[in-house]
Amino acid sequence: MYSQYFGLEEPPFSIAPNPRYLYLSKQHREALAHLLYGIESDGGFVLLTGEVGTGKTTVCRALLEQLPDTTDVAVILNPKYSSEELLAAICDELGISYSDTDHSIKQYVDALNRHLLESHSQGRNTVLILDEAQNLGTDVLEQIRLLTNLETDCHKLLQIILVGQPELLEHLNQPELRQLSQRITARFHLGTLNRSELEAYVSHRLAVAGVQGRLFPATTLNRLYKMTRGVPRLINILCDRALLGAFVERQNRVEVNVLKKAATEVLGGDASAIAAQPAWPSVRWLVIAGAVMLMVLMMALTDVRMITQQGFSQLQQVTGQIAGQVTTDSEPGSEVSQRFVQASLGGWRWPEPAAREVNQVLAYRSLFREWGVEYDPRKHPVVCKYARTQGYACLFGSGDLDSLIGLNRPAVLQLENQAGVSFYGTLVAIEDDSVRMLIDDQEVQVSHAELKRWWMKRYTLFWQMPPGYKGVIQPGSDSQQTQWLEQQLAAIQGRDQRQVNSLRYDATMVSQVKQFQQKRGLRADGIVGPKTAIHLNTASAQSVPLLQKTAETL
Repeated sequence: MYSQYFGLEEPPFSIAPNPRYLYLSKQHREALAHLLYGIESDGGFVLLTGEVGTGKTTVCRALLEQLPDTTDVAVILNPKYSSEELLAAICDELGISYSDTDHSIKQYVDALNRHLLESHSQGRNTVLILDEAQNLGTDVLEQIRLLTNLETDCHKLLQIILVGQPELLEHLNQPELRQLSQRITARFHLGTLNRSELEAYVSHRLAVAGVQGRLFPATTLNRLYKMTRGVPRLINILCDRALLGAFVERQNRVEVNVLKKAATEVLGGDASAIAAQPAWPSVRWLVIAGAVMLMVLMMALTDVRMITQQGFSQLQQVTGQIAGQVTTDSEPGSEVSQRFVQASLGGWRWPEPAAREVNQVLAYRSLFREWGVEYDPRKHPVVCKYARTQGYACLFGSGDLDSLIGLNRPAVLQLENQAGVSFYGTLVAIEDDSVRMLIDDQEVQVSHAELKRWWMKRYTLFWQMPPGYKGVIQPGSDSQQTQWLEQQLAAIQGRDQRQVNSLRYDATMVSQVKQFQQKRGLRADGIVGPKTAIHLNTASAQSVPLLQKTAETL
C-alpha cells in the first residue's frame, strides 16, 4: 500500500523470509563461523542459542549455503517427537528406507548407520540440524547423543547442530545431560542488534527495496531501538506499520510520534516492556511459521542471496563525498589511484578508511565496465537498481573459488586482513594458479593461496536477466520468460525451437531443465533461478563476460 508512495519496489519489512533481504551483522557472521568450525572439527555437537527473533534461522540458512555440495543435510523443524518418531523423521529427511512394521529404535539406528557408512565411503558428509531444540525431552536428547557414536576409526559419521532458545542452555546443564554437554565442540549465543547494527539493518532493507532517501531519522531509530531492544523480527513489524502510518498521514519520513502510534497498535501497552520479555506469545507463532517458510525457501531458492549493508548504503552515503574524486573518465594513475601503494595483497596495501569507500565504488564501476557499461555513482547511487535498467541483476553470494569458477562471471570480492580492515576488488579472470583483479582501476595478479587467505568468501556479480524477468521461472509459468527458456534449451540441445504462440513451462521442459541442472551440479528442481539462468546463458553461448574460457565457449 505504501510502497509506491515512498518509491519502493516492494515492502522492505515483510516478516516473510525473502532471501533478497538477508542481512548478517558482525555477530551473525561470528555465529556462522562457529557453526562452520564445529562442523569442520569432525565430532560432537554444535550449539546455537538466542532469543526469539534474533536470527538463528537466518544463520542456519547462511550455513546451508556455504556447505559444500558433498554435504547431505537433514533439517528437523518441529522436534516435539518421541525418540522413535525423531529417528524416523531423520531417516525421512535423508531418504533412508526402513521397515513399515518394525518401529524399534534399533531398526532406525541400524538403517541410519548403514546409510551414513555408505555416504562416507562416497566422500559425502551428513549434517543434522534440530531447530527449536529447547522442546526436546531429556530422553530424546540422550538418544541424539548416542547418534554421535556412529563413527569410523577416524571420523564421526554425523554432525549435529542444536538450535534453540536460552532455555536450551538450562536444559543442557542438567546432570543427566552432562555427557551431551561435554561433547559440544562449538557454541554461540546470538544476541540482539546493537544501535549501530539496527541502523545498518534498517538501511539495508530499505536499500534492497529501492529507496534512496532516509525514511527513518536518527531520533526515530533511537526510539525504535528502545522499543525493540534490537530484536530483528520486532524491528520488521514496527517499521512496516510505521511506514504505513507515515503514508496515511502523508509524511515523507517516519517521525517518532508515528512510530509510537504504530507500536501501540502492534504491541499494545508498553512496547518497551513487551520487547524486554524473552518470549512474546503472539510473535512466537509468527516465528514458527516464518521458520517453516524459510526452510522451504532454503531448499527451493538456494541460488538467491542478499546484498550487505556495505554493498548498498555505503554507496549512497559516499556518493556526495566522492563527487570531486571519481568521474566517469578518471584513469589509472589518478590521485585516487595513488592512495593505494604497493605493499600487501598482490603488491597493494590496505587503503585508509576514507579511501576504502571510494575503492568500493570503483570496484563496482570496474564490474560494470566488464559488461560494457559506464557507471556514474553520482547519478545512480544504488548499484543493483541501475544494473536492472541495463538488463542485468545482482547475485550476492558466498562460497569458495570453485563456486565462482562454476558461475564464471566477473565479481566484486570483499577482502579483509587480520585487523579487520577490508576493501574491494573486481575479479576479472581466473588462471591455473592465480587470478587477475582490478583494484582502483589497476590490474593486480594474485595467487590462489593469497586470495584464499584474505577473501571473506563474499561476492557480488551481475547476470543477464531473461526478457520480462520478474522472478524464478517455475513449472506452470507461461510468459516471454518461458519463450526465452525454450530458446536457451533449443540452442544448447542443437534443435529447432518449438514454435507456439503461448508456450507453457510444461513437463517436457521441466525434464529438460532438470537434466541440465544435474549436468551442471545444480539442484535439479526444475526451477530456473539466477544460478541456473547464468549456466544457461553460458551454455547457449550468450555474449557475456567470463572469468575463464570453457570448452563450450571456445
